[in-house]
Amino acid sequence: MTSIKHPSRKKRLIKLGKQTKWAPFWIVFKIHGKGRKVHPSRHTHVKRNWRRIKTKA
Repeated sequence: MTSIKHPSRKKRLIKLGKQTKWAPFWIVFKIHGKGRKVHPSRHTHVKRNWRRIKTKA
């Protein structure tokens, strides 16, 4: 990919980058309670990896 990107493409890439992050740590406490140990990535909306799923951005 080129170093100089079009603003609309950058906007799409930023949105896709946010979707792959883990959920906040307090979401786990809110859903499961204090005692349960669950990884925050389990509650992310979209799980995407740059190798597996292409964005077509």
